[in-house]
Amino acid sequence: MGLFSEKGRCGAVIVAAGSASRMQGIDKVMEPLDGEPMVVRTAKVFACCEEISEIVIITRRDLMERVADLCVKAELKKVRIVAPGGESRADSVRIGLGLLSDDVRYAAVHDGARPLITRPLILRVLQRAKRTNAAAPAIPVKDTIKVAKDGVIESTPDRSTLFAVQTPQIFDKDLLIAALENAKQKNIPLTDECSAVEALGKKVYLVEGSEENIKVTTPGDLTIARAILRGRIGK
Repeated sequence: MGLFSEKGRCGAVIVAAGSASRMQGIDKVMEPLDGEPMVVRTAKVFACCEEISEIVIITRRDLMERVADLCVKAELKKVRIVAPGGESRADSVRIGLGLLSDDVRYAAVHDGARPLITRPLILRVLQRAKRTNAAAPAIPVKDTIKVAKDGVIESTPDRSTLFAVQTPQIFDKDLLIAALENAKQKNIPLTDECSAVEALGKKVYLVEGSEENIKVTTPGDLTIARAILRGRIGK
């Protein structure tokens, strides 16, 4: 079926190595959500997804032992290794990709601070990635966006073309490795993995994301995440 057949194992790289500088002293990696540390809740969703064959968790060096112990206690047998991150997100992802098994064909990169991910969303992205080699979930932007400089509006982009991209972003593993290496060599600033693949001139295809798949960045986001969880339990 060629190089990019629909067959192939998918491994997940969960990136939870940030400093949480906007959390006002809260260590969001370990912050409990519905009785579980956020990083464990996030990993558990991937572990329960039969299409994900293994998981690598990238976290801060001071949290490695604690996170590894928590994964053992939670019986997350798909967690292959817990490893320290690099100086940047791209470095951390590069480390994680290198720790996946050689026979892993697709790599799902997910923010450890998006604990409300669901199996159906993972599958939507994976199915598209297996057809296109590069896919990510996204939701349409609701607000009017302004491009401004020095506090002065310069332009107003067409809102219908704007999307807020989420994770997991799933790629052919070799493609993503090449894209990250290209970005490193050319000193291209990256905000996500899609940016690296785009810089190679490759297309990234979007699938419908979820309003609930929020990224916990501030203490207010924790309040929202807990409210979403309460709503799910009540259904």
